[in-house]
Amino acid sequence: MFLSGFLIVLVLVLVYLLIIIFFPILREPQVQMKNQEEERVAPENREEIVYEIGEERVHGWFYLPKERKTTVPCIILSHGFGGTKDALLERYALRFNEAGYAALTYDYRHFGTSEGKPRQLYMASKQEEDLRGAVDYARKRKEVDCKKIVLWGTSASGGYGLVLAAENPTIAGVIAQCPALDKNIDGRVVLEREGWRFFLKLFVHAQRDRGRGRLGLSPHYIPIVGRPGETAMLTAVGAYEGYQDILLNSPTFQNRVCAQVLLTGRGENPSDFAVHVHCPTLILACEKDILVSMEAVEKVKKSMGDHCRVKTYPIEHFDIYQGENFDNAVQDMLEFIAEIV
Repeated sequence: MFLSGFLIVLVLVLVYLLIIIFFPILREPQVQMKNQEEERVAPENREEIVYEIGEERVHGWFYLPKERKTTVPCIILSHGFGGTKDALLERYALRFNEAGYAALTYDYRHFGTSEGKPRQLYMASKQEEDLRGAVDYARKRKEVDCKKIVLWGTSASGGYGLVLAAENPTIAGVIAQCPALDKNIDGRVVLEREGWRFFLKLFVHAQRDRGRGRLGLSPHYIPIVGRPGETAMLTAVGAYEGYQDILLNSPTFQNRVCAQVLLTGRGENPSDFAVHVHCPTLILACEKDILVSMEAVEKVKKSMGDHCRVKTYPIEHFDIYQGENFDNAVQDMLEFIAEIV
């Protein structure tokens, strides 16, 4: 009896090794995107910075307003899923600079110019550590008023500010733009849209990557974003085009992520922390968003009460990054920041 059970387990292990980890037919899916190969000219007020998390170095950019007579508030900006600081965040940082605030952007470990192996490894818990490091760095700058740190996040990072503000009451404010605030609710939305076959396909790739990692082998990647029907983490209508528009100016973005993200990337659920956040919080939500849920926004608003205000826009997820929608959102952010700092 024991021997037969052992043989069954052995067969399952061999199947896992041969088919999931080593089988050559399970290749890395590819979705090509165009992005800029050369870096743009750096603004005069942009400074290259480095801080450490453990033994790994995080690279960022620090922006100071040209005219200042005293210490200034600092806005720390975190980018969305798979993004890099050169893709999007500088536009926001410069607008905050024009209003008299310092700004700090950075690449998460494993992405962009920051250290960390394997490359393109997404783990929300590690990214929250990187944000904590950014807060510590900003507070040590003599130009920054350490009591006036505002955390800004968008999309996948939109909830990181809530997690940190819940544990650190000295955070002055949180701005969450088209944020992913509840992984359970957002996951249900994706399941209803994509179906179980989508998740099963990603699950096989995730097991391959995690299994290869356990054996010290090279990562197995899947695309971050693809068109509907392709194998990628994000395949909603408009997601590919939305990423393409944002990332045209990024020489460091790679459209791939370690496939284990489906198993290990979740991290903490921001909505669970909302009740413990007492600093002013602004949520900018897109009413036609199909990537993240308005239900989660309403849940957080209910938990936070008067500490949270919600600004809605009749647009889709990626529209808020472009043109007049971008200008309107930034203006709402600036009015909010002026009130709280």
